[in-house]
Amino acid sequence: MNFTNTHFRCSSLGNIMTESRSKSDPLSETTKTHLIDVYVANKYGRQEDIQSKFIEKGLAVEEDSITLYSRVKKEYFKKNEKHLANQYIKGTPDLFSGESIMSADLIIDIKSSWDIYTFMRVLTKDVNKMYYWQLQGYMALTGARSAKLAYCLVNTPDVMIEDEKRKLMYRMGVIDPTGNKLFDEACEKIEASMRFDDIPLDERLIEFTIDRNDDDIQKMYKRVEECREWLNKFESDRFPNLIIHED
Repeated sequence: MNFTNTHFRCSSLGNIMTESRSKSDPLSETTKTHLIDVYVANKYGRQEDIQSKFIEKGLAVEEDSITLYSRVKKEYFKKNEKHLANQYIKGTPDLFSGESIMSADLIIDIKSSWDIYTFMRVLTKDVNKMYYWQLQGYMALTGARSAKLAYCLVNTPDVMIEDEKRKLMYRMGVIDPTGNKLFDEACEKIEASMRFDDIPLDERLIEFTIDRNDDDIQKMYKRVEECREWLNKFESDRFPNLIIHED
């Protein structure tokens, strides 16, 4: 298989942009681990099943977060469904401001926080490197000069709240929760920690602005080329008698 034209997802660019500790090797161990996943996905059509309650909530409440963002901004935003690609990367930005996605002035990426603690903690940290590179990728695809990383705090779906209660019941060793005061109080705390209607809307949005960095975009493209070379070498080392054809 030839990886010369392999495209990298914007959401995964942070994995290939980590700095190597070796002066002789531009690719870090983190990058190489990710490239193995890329290799498996492209060659064998397999995807590692990575699931967590954070990912599950993010997918489940995406529209709620977009609605919250629109209400706070007093501007209607609709989720972008157009998949974009150039010679190196591909991706699907969440939202944009402008006449069209390809002439966007601004790209907006929505992140739905698990709870108020994870939501507020982003205020004490630098912008997540994974998200920085993801948004540089989106700006490269659209031509936008600026991007917003928008953390939204929206209610957790009822089914997930009930799942947390069931997990608590097992941890507490509760067989029959009926009339169990300690369990009931713990469930009330779960409810309070996963619903946020009492908090004003404008306090449930945290935004970071990330400006387009053309130097970093060129570094990103160069790294993609290095990753493609690594994948082709990995393939030829595994199968030394294999003839690699250009696509």
